[in-house]
Amino acid sequence: MTPDLTGPAARPGREAAAPLVGARLGVGWAAFHRWGPYALLAISTLAAGATASALHMTRYELVAAAALTAAGTALQLWWGHAARTRPGPSTAGTCYYTLRWALAFALTWLNPFYAFYAVTGYFGAERLLPRRLVRVGLLASAVTMSGSQSGGLPPHGPMGWVVFGALFGVNVTLLIVFTHLATLEEERAVEQTETISELERTNVRLQQALDENAALHAQLLVQAREAGVADERRRLAAEIHDTIAQGLAGIITQLQVVSVTRTPDTAREHLARAQELARHSLGEARRSVQNLSPVALADASLPEALKELVAAWSATAGVRAEFTVTGTVEPLHDEVEATLLRIAQEALANTARHAGASRVGVTLSYMDDEMTLDVRDDGRGFDPLALPPRSAEGGFGLGGMRARAERIVGTVAVESEPGHGTAVSARVPLVRHEL
Repeated sequence: MTPDLTGPAARPGREAAAPLVGARLGVGWAAFHRWGPYALLAISTLAAGATASALHMTRYELVAAAALTAAGTALQLWWGHAARTRPGPSTAGTCYYTLRWALAFALTWLNPFYAFYAVTGYFGAERLLPRRLVRVGLLASAVTMSGSQSGGLPPHGPMGWVVFGALFGVNVTLLIVFTHLATLEEERAVEQTETISELERTNVRLQQALDENAALHAQLLVQAREAGVADERRRLAAEIHDTIAQGLAGIITQLQVVSVTRTPDTAREHLARAQELARHSLGEARRSVQNLSPVALADASLPEALKELVAAWSATAGVRAEFTVTGTVEPLHDEVEATLLRIAQEALANTARHAGASRVGVTLSYMDDEMTLDVRDDGRGFDPLALPPRSAEGGFGLGGMRARAERIVGTVAVESEPGHGTAVSARVPLVRHEL
């Protein structure tokens, strides 16, 4: 027989495992503790009645057994009501367990087949008795069971006592083994409960971190957009100052010369220069307005826009250029696409102005959480350490590309060596488009 495995524990830590064990055993154990003693007492009564004549029970023994059976039924009825208000070990539970054991012991003394009822002592000790009395209750039940198994109490003759002692030893050994197994099972239950709780806490912290990360991403993109607007304003102001304003100043100068000259040929020459400057300034104004936003991304994805950019640049510069995409193409946030397109435009412009290359390769790579844009050429190269410091206006060469990437927490790396070409690599976070 096995000891009770569903009651409060006899060792520290079992209380934490009790809900898990109870949940796993379900209402079956609750039903057993509620109705099991009735059923076992009934089985014992039937078995004792069937074997009364074979065991030579006297009339007084039969009357005593009937009275004790009625007392056991009444005791169970009382406890069925009392247990609702006294769950767990208590003084009432100790009294109930002691009276039930005494009835089972007396009934087994009258007829060994009442051991069916006495076995309830194994399943109720931990639920009913204080921790210090659990072993006492289990040993007392083992005495009752050993007496029944040895042929009834009291044992007959020396050999009867030997058999009783041997059976008592077997019952105690089984109790120790099953109690140890129950302890191990409950310790595992405690560990599982703690592990599940820790996993739940970790999941909560992870979700909080993900929420914070999403908020930071959104804040970062807003800041990048604002910084991009301010940067475009500075760039446009510098371009107006360097191109359109200078062109207008030149036009004014030419017209002032026309207003004071008396030679028609000289006047026509200065008017022609003024017209040329006006056309040039108009072209610069249109280019500046067009560069305010990446028009190429209005109706095309980033790979398509880069492909068109590389093809158009190749035709204009007369340099063989190839465009390659690696990884799985995904829709990106507008700020990320605009940044990479601008960096590609500036890198190709630098190549056309300075590299003297015969081949150019542009590669866009999609990875798990980031993406890279690589622009490589076989031009004359340069010494990156010999570059002049970034201009105060925030020039849009290598320094400008780095500034664009840094606004979205990206980087731009340059590898070059005189006579061995140049490689520009931009690495930025892969921020997906918010659908």
